[in-house]
Formats: sequence, structure tokens, C-alpha cells
Amino acid sequence: MSKPVLLVVEDDPGLQRQLRWAYEGYEVVVAGDRAEALAAVREHAPAVVTLDLGLPPDPDGTAEGFATLAAIQTLAPQTKIIVASGHGERASALQAIADGAWDFYAKPIDIDQLGLIVARAFHVHALETENRRLATRAAPGGFGGMIYASPEMAGAIRTLERVAPADVSVMLLGASGTGKELLARGTHDASPRRDGPFVAINCAAIPETLLESELFGHERGAFTGAVKTVIGKVEQAAGGTLFLDEIGDVPAALQVKLLRFLQERVIERVGGRKAIPVDTRVVCATHQDVDAMVADGRFREDLYYRLAEIVVRIPALAERSGDATVLAQHFVGRYAATLNPQVTGLAPDARAAVDAWRWPGNVRELENRVKRAVIMAEGRRVTAADLDLAPTESGEAIELRAVREAADRKAIGRALARADGNISGAARLLNVSRPTLYDLLKSYDLHA
Repeated sequence: MSKPVLLVVEDDPGLQRQLRWAYEGYEVVVAGDRAEALAAVREHAPAVVTLDLGLPPDPDGTAEGFATLAAIQTLAPQTKIIVASGHGERASALQAIADGAWDFYAKPIDIDQLGLIVARAFHVHALETENRRLATRAAPGGFGGMIYASPEMAGAIRTLERVAPADVSVMLLGASGTGKELLARGTHDASPRRDGPFVAINCAAIPETLLESELFGHERGAFTGAVKTVIGKVEQAAGGTLFLDEIGDVPAALQVKLLRFLQERVIERVGGRKAIPVDTRVVCATHQDVDAMVADGRFREDLYYRLAEIVVRIPALAERSGDATVLAQHFVGRYAATLNPQVTGLAPDARAAVDAWRWPGNVRELENRVKRAVIMAEGRRVTAADLDLAPTESGEAIELRAVREAADRKAIGRALARADGNISGAARLLNVSRPTLYDLLKSYDLHA
């Protein structure tokens, strides 16, 4: 079928005809009960399903509708299911959302409103499908195992892919938790040195008095406790790549010795007198403003230019459009398998929360929050509450219903204020009938 497939699960023949006529832009497949719905899902793999909770043999209840919802989710977990709720059944609709439905609409049907919900569901399904495709493409053999779909991260990785084969020093600049070590390893794996060792050292995690010995090694008897000769990280990386993380924390005295190594490609172990040639490529990283450190005299300018033959800025997670949601879904899949197998993905409010949050701790914060949320989740999908995030407080709402409700509340409030609380006057200002305004007040729990 050339058109997107929309499955309508509805037992009312009149509504079936109405919905089929209303959605000429889709290939509409109709099912009247659970068995027909599951058969249609298997045959047509619809991206979106509209589901009436009142299905035979229980048309006046919701048990069969909830059973159909669960069965479709098991069969096609990526399908967007929009449930129908009649007057007085809002609780059932909210329960369906909690059980994994994507959205709901109220009966009697407003074709225009339902059309917007259906169109948005198709759009989100297409975006998620593309994100999964990009993430899958990147993850198994991608650069350093990085998972991304954003053009911002793609640009940084394209730069590293181009410089990886060249035997030059690379400096990665980015906040903590942005994946600098993964990218350093990816640079090594894409270089002619890939068969050599990749040796990493965090310069900020080692006391200043021990850092020189860690980097350059020491001879037996060089200091108290040096009972044997130890090979340093620089020598261990011979023929491969040395990754110096948090290079900005290297003390001034050690910067001189590091500069000599970069200039002459020889080292001397602590307590030694012999010059040892070492062929290794250096990739370094820092979250600090190295230019400011050079200007302040805290980092040697000549060392900076030796280390920063190529400088690549790694974007923070908040700067990577769409990547937070892709990564969150990836982490849910990773941790759910072992920590909470009933969890299948992210609820809509969780996706909104992840997209809105600024992620000051970057990918590390995201991974920790998702891991905790998977453990704590009681339903089949991780919610914003599980993530300890509140979408309405984390950024501007983009969900259509929330935006419309906020606009309605604001307009009603202004009209009531201008009409001194008079319903008839406010209805005239809003150009709606009094019954319509009463319905809106009741729906939004407002009081004149």
C-alpha cells in the first residue's frame, strides 16, 4: 500500500463508514473486534490504531478494549494506539494511557480534532522509526560506539573520521559526560594504529605527586617504595594511542616534561637517565577553557599548540537536537533486559520530559536517571515521574493538546475578567455559546 495504514477498531458500522470517509489520505483498515484487530495488525502492520474501548462481547464495558490494547502492544510495541472514551469515561482513558496507549479522544467524535491527533501520531511514529534507524546504524559499528541522530554530533564525528588516519595530535573540548573517551577510542580505531594499544589516563584523578610516575614510569629505587621498574602509560601506548583525559589538570612542572616528549618523542623514567624513544599518538580532552588558561599562564602555550594540532568541540547533550530521546530509549532497552523486563519503552510524558530537560550532567546524567527509572517503573513504560522530571516545569510544552489547553485557559480567563465574571458576556467575547463555555469551564476545572 502506498498510503500510510490506519487501523480503526470500532464495532459501530456507522462510525466505521464515517472514519473511513474522513481519512482519505490514509489506507483505512477496519476491524470490529479483537480477533479482527490482531489479524489486521499482523497483515498490515499499521503505524497508528484508533481503538474504541467498548468492543464486543462487552460493548458497554472496557475489559475487551483493554485486552485488545494489551494484545496489540505485545504484537506491535511501536504502534501508536489512540483510544476512544465516551462521556464519563475519562478515568478509563487515563488508565489506557498509563497502560501504554499513546493518546485518547472523547466521544462523540470531533473529526477535526481526531484528525490532528492521528496526523501527529503518524508524524511521531515516522520520527521514531528514523531515529531508531539512525541509532541502529550508529551503534553496532559506529564511531566509538556513539549513538546519535543529531546533525550537531554528526558534524563532530565527520571531523574525527577525516583526521583519524592522519598522525596528528587531537584535542577534544567538551563538558563532562559528553563521550570524549568514546570518541578518542573511535579515533584510535579508525586510524592506522588500530592494532596497537589504546591507553587512557585521567590526569585529574591521580595525585600530582604520582602523575609523573604514572605517565612516564619509574626505575627501581627511584623513590621510597619503588621496588621494581614500572613502565608508564606513555610507553604502554607505544605503537598505539595515548588518551590524556582532563589535560587541563596537568601541573606546570609536568607540562615541561610532556612538552619535551611531544617535541622529541623520547621520555625518561623517574629516576632514570636513559632516553627512551616512544612512538605513540596523543589524543587529549578537557572540559576547561584552555584558551583562558593559556592567557592566564596556567597552561603552557607551546604545549597547547603541540596538543591541539586538531581541535574538535563536542556538543553538550542539550545542543544535540533529538539525541536525548534516542539515547533514553537505548538505555531503557539496555537496562530493562536485566533490571525490569516488563518495561518496553518511554511513555509520551517521559519523552516530553527528556526532550525538555537541559541535561547539565549530559549523557552520564541521562543514563543514571533512566537506569533508576527502569528499576522504579511500575508500568510497562517509563514515565516522567519515574525519571523524576516534570515536563511542564522543564521547558516549553510542544504537545498540541497542552498548547491548546493553555491557550483556552488564558482566553477564558481574560474574557471572564473583562465580563466581570458574567458567563453570557464572556461567551459573547469568546464568540461561543453559553453551553460551550460551561463545558469548557467544567473540562478545565475553572470557575467563573
